[in-house]
Amino acid sequence: MKKIILSLLGVAFYFSSLFAQSFLDSVQIKGTVKGFDAGVIRLLGSFAEQNYFADSAIVQAGGTFEFRQLHPYKSGLFFVILPDYSNFQLLLDTDQKFELTTTKGDLIKTMQIKDCQENELLYQNLMFQAAQEPRYEAIRKKMEGKTPADADYKTAQLELKQVSADYKNQVLMYQQKYPNAFFTKFKAAGQNPDLEEPKKPNGDLDTLRQLIAYRQKFWDNVDFSDVRLLHTPVIFNKLKRFMTELTPPNPDSLIQSADFVIQKSLVNKEMFKFISNWIAVYYQPTKTTIMDGEAVQVHVVNKYFTKELAFWTSGDEIEKIRKRAWEMEGSLMNKKGQDVVALDNNGLTKSIYALQSPFVVVYMFNTHCEHCMKETPKLKKFADEWKSKGVEVFSIVLESSEEEWKEYIAKNQLEVWTNVRDPSNRSIYGKYYVDITPEMYVLNKDRIIIGKNLHTDQLETIIESENKKKK
Repeated sequence: MKKIILSLLGVAFYFSSLFAQSFLDSVQIKGTVKGFDAGVIRLLGSFAEQNYFADSAIVQAGGTFEFRQLHPYKSGLFFVILPDYSNFQLLLDTDQKFELTTTKGDLIKTMQIKDCQENELLYQNLMFQAAQEPRYEAIRKKMEGKTPADADYKTAQLELKQVSADYKNQVLMYQQKYPNAFFTKFKAAGQNPDLEEPKKPNGDLDTLRQLIAYRQKFWDNVDFSDVRLLHTPVIFNKLKRFMTELTPPNPDSLIQSADFVIQKSLVNKEMFKFISNWIAVYYQPTKTTIMDGEAVQVHVVNKYFTKELAFWTSGDEIEKIRKRAWEMEGSLMNKKGQDVVALDNNGLTKSIYALQSPFVVVYMFNTHCEHCMKETPKLKKFADEWKSKGVEVFSIVLESSEEEWKEYIAKNQLEVWTNVRDPSNRSIYGKYYVDITPEMYVLNKDRIIIGKNLHTDQLETIIESENKKKK
């Protein structure tokens, strides 16, 4: 009798433990994907433009699976990767206990969500979008081969505006009915502003004013205080488009746009960290193709990478970052190129400011650098042809022995240049920033930097452009 009682107590304890564990689990997502009977399902989370592995589950008979754990996943957009690599989305926030059912081959239209408003809204919207796609495709085909003057084209344009209005009305409905839902914040953030059509005095479309107005309103629907949006692609996608497509590719405009969005991000420290770091990294030397793109990085570092604001790193690391920015700052475009004084291959003191030519190409190279070996002969040919047009080369060898340097000069017949070497690099420190060799700067007659990060085949354009300014 005692054994039976103990056995019953053990069973009771087992089931009570299961119940307690189920109650304590923060995550309990039960799913069924009809059409799968075996395999592994993976859950991938999102951060900016990247996905990361969050969890996995085994598909049981009938296509059932369960994600279950004690601690909740970070709020954000997730992708459930099925055994055949098809996938569907889930939007996870505070409620991570719910059920879903769908069918292989038609995951969106057959999706049913139980006990999770965020995903009910997500799939309601995805189904709405799927229903609009045939309508949009029909309009697109109607416009094919037509010109804006054709009546059919004009009709199609009106229909297209109506489709866009329907999309916006759908989002407006969510904002009115579910203003605090994560889905609503996510969906609203992804919306683009209406395209205004300002006119010039002659009636033509003023595209510049149109772009400025569009850019000014581009972030209106983004709640920068909501860090959950970082765990979706929406912030990254908008930031990249804002900086690379909607902003003219020159340092002044890029700095203005960087300030505009970084100032908005300051309401949330994680949002500020991501946006300021993304801009600084994107416009670092060798990464950007924009001439003097590093001016954007220098500005962001000087203004925002301070001990007070850059909470994510130590004071020593901040000082290193700011020191590197200082090293770059001295050689930004439109600044006066500083003088370099060093010994030439004959032991004589030479300086940039002693040269009399209207244009000076400051060329920094390494005798072991493969790219330098290819670029040096090109520059030699250009310099020979343009010497009579007022172009002179001031070359600075880096990280090379005196013997190697002199052999390089002789081999490439560079005696017509001013060639200097400073083993300490003190003569160029903080004056002409070199990230990789070869590095080329162009100084005008006033020794203002008018070109940098150049290849030889770009020099003619830079110099001719400067000559036109004089006329």
